[in-house]
Amino acid sequence: MAQTLKNLPQIQSLLTMPAIAALVAQYSHAEIVEALRKIIQDLRSTLLADATVPLPDFDSAEFAAQIAVAVEARRAPSLVPVINATGIIIHTNLARARLAPQALQAITTTAQSPSNLELDLATGKRGSRHSHVEKLICDLTGAEAAVVVNNCAAAVLLSLMATAAGRNVVASRGELIEIGGSFRLPDVIAQSGATLREVGATNKTRVGDYADAIDGDTAVLLKSHTSNFKIIGFTSAPDRRDLAKLARDRDVILMEDLGSGVLIDLAPYGLGDEPVVADILKSGVDLVMFSGDKLLGGPQAGIIAGRRDIVASLKAHPLMRAVRIDKLSLAALEATLRLYRPPFDPITDVPVLAMVAQSADVVERRAYALAHALKELGMQNVSVAQSISYVGAGSLPQQDLMSFAVAVQSPDLTAEALMAQLRKSTPPVIARIEREHVMLDVRTVSDWDVAILTAAFKRILTQ
Repeated sequence: MAQTLKNLPQIQSLLTMPAIAALVAQYSHAEIVEALRKIIQDLRSTLLADATVPLPDFDSAEFAAQIAVAVEARRAPSLVPVINATGIIIHTNLARARLAPQALQAITTTAQSPSNLELDLATGKRGSRHSHVEKLICDLTGAEAAVVVNNCAAAVLLSLMATAAGRNVVASRGELIEIGGSFRLPDVIAQSGATLREVGATNKTRVGDYADAIDGDTAVLLKSHTSNFKIIGFTSAPDRRDLAKLARDRDVILMEDLGSGVLIDLAPYGLGDEPVVADILKSGVDLVMFSGDKLLGGPQAGIIAGRRDIVASLKAHPLMRAVRIDKLSLAALEATLRLYRPPFDPITDVPVLAMVAQSADVVERRAYALAHALKELGMQNVSVAQSISYVGAGSLPQQDLMSFAVAVQSPDLTAEALMAQLRKSTPPVIARIEREHVMLDVRTVSDWDVAILTAAFKRILTQ
């Protein structure tokens, strides 16, 4: 074994070989050295396990090609498109909302040339990036003013820092939520410099609980929409209008963190538990914070809408510079918001809402089309099954959507192994496993994805 290990060449000697020296000129010295080190290390590990394994011809075109493949793999983008066949419409791990074509075009146009991001074209003086979407948000929500930051957590943090730093924030114990990534609302409140006053019980909080907690140091009554869980049974929570009256009477601010937030009523599509932003503001809530990349269907953004004087204080706060929205997200958000106004129809023009609203018949037809295509490849264990889809991303946790999935079993691969192969496809396919079947839920699959899914299975069958 020792003699075989000694036959492994030094990196420097490999770099002098003509085929490898040509790769250095094609790529870079650092990249080729890194690839060689990895290949030699793998060969060393192999020989330690089995000393009889022959070494490659290090001066051959085949070995040089192996190095080139390794370098190209390192150069490949890490962030890639995938096929979402999970049935979860707004999948946090899969980048949440799919953007509308108009939003994509807005991103491209804004990225390709200078823009009036912070220039007032009428006066030629410095303008505000917030002006590009503020009127749209106000028109759609009935708010007096609005401002946008880079995500909803930043919206909550900024709102509390600007209004309650050094003072008290009153919140119900039943609404002290934790969102994805272990970010907890009490921690955000503490980071803002405010002090949390918990009121009520986990399952019941009354207006009187809020009233009893208000004192001279109280700045904000904070409601949080429990969009990622439900408490059922012996429960109660105060009406927003009653809380709004209490806030006015006691001269404090009533805020609500919606998390998701919708601009239109989704009850006709079976999703009636998500409050409409305009209705919340109409009830008397002073400030509402919600996401741009969930049920609104746009890019990542935190939207703050409400009273003019409060929004003005947020715009002037030093933290605003750190959490402001970037120009590409702003362009995509403006384009998405315009889809909520005539002549557009958000239910058909915003992909997330179109996915929510599509009928079970349409989904079923897509499932049978995919199943037929897979059977045409010669796959035997393929069937269509009724399924359940979810909105996802912490929205509407107990409301599901009827869907259909294609159930697939491989005679040669376990469900886990088949899933691993699908993730290696180009683009990768992300599905779920149920009872040893790979389930491809097609509510989250577009019609043009059917051919891509078919090609992925064809590759697996022929390898």
